[in-house]
Amino acid sequence: RVPDAECGSKVDKGKGGHLEGQDNVPFQAEPTITIHNRLLIVIGLLHPVTSILPAFASTSGAALRRASTISSRRLANLDNPAALEAMSFQKIFDKDLAVSEPNPAWFGNGPNERSPTWTNANWLKSRFHFSFAEYNNPRNSNYGVLRVMNDDLVQPSRGFGAHPHREMEIVTYVVNGELSHADSMGTEETLGRGSIQFMTAGTGVQHSEHNRHPSNPLRFIQMWVIPATRGLKPNYGSMQGSKVESMRRNAWAHLVSDVKNTSASTPVEINQDCNMYVAELSAGSSADIKVDAGRQAYMLCMEGGCDVGGAHGDATLARHDAAEVVGPTSLKVTATHQEGAHVLLVEMKGNGDGSRFR
Repeated sequence: RVPDAECGSKVDKGKGGHLEGQDNVPFQAEPTITIHNRLLIVIGLLHPVTSILPAFASTSGAALRRASTISSRRLANLDNPAALEAMSFQKIFDKDLAVSEPNPAWFGNGPNERSPTWTNANWLKSRFHFSFAEYNNPRNSNYGVLRVMNDDLVQPSRGFGAHPHREMEIVTYVVNGELSHADSMGTEETLGRGSIQFMTAGTGVQHSEHNRHPSNPLRFIQMWVIPATRGLKPNYGSMQGSKVESMRRNAWAHLVSDVKNTSASTPVEINQDCNMYVAELSAGSSADIKVDAGRQAYMLCMEGGCDVGGAHGDATLARHDAAEVVGPTSLKVTATHQEGAHVLLVEMKGNGDGSRFR
């Protein structure tokens, strides 16, 4: 697998899914995208875990250094409260995300099928929020400790064969469908809507991810978080979405926290000062969330649509839209879509560190 690239979706009304449109937009190559970069990834997947792609093996140190810097725009306006409030919430449009639809053979899949159960012409459609695989933008390589966020849509009976990871905390949220995981630690598991799969890649691990369902697509959000400590022992864990379904209904469910944070109690703990919240709002419902001073967050509207009000004013997010948030600010998220809104918030230390709005 391109160490993490998929996208998502389909309607499963029996599980509370929201309608997912046809994702048939072809891959749009940008000047920074090259076939050479894609080939490097494919070659890297053929090597043992100790030789994971150079681009990713060297990411942690560079990203950590970048994560200690404040964006020049915020730095220039530290004495301008009105300007800082305006920059407390900055929208990222779906159309501005990099989109990738790789050849199925590169990941061990058969040819694409013309099937009425497929919601996209290609087996995989990935939306990259940060530099990843063939999308290489030095001005958009991370947001604080959040190094990767890939929104992946995998068609039925397709997936990623065994591939390596190291020195990352990997958190995967299942939006719809069933994600089947297997790894070199002996773990095998299938997870459904609202579930979280997480791994401490540490010194090295291999895993595979598949959509084994014969007719339903799979959509998941995969995030890579730079760990607070390198050289950790690999570890795997998960959370079944059905166990927290009531917690995320019309409220923010705190699902991921720092393993060292003794004041938080969450189903998932990772090796970084990073929190993840999810809310599933019915039409017209609202949920408030606060981002403190010295903290920043990345918000993604996974399904439906919502209005986000705060010091910045009001902004509207549709499915696949995202936003950078910088504290101190309080946000009221209101579902405006007829089928509600399914929203993810990743919160961490920072003051707009790594912002693409520089």
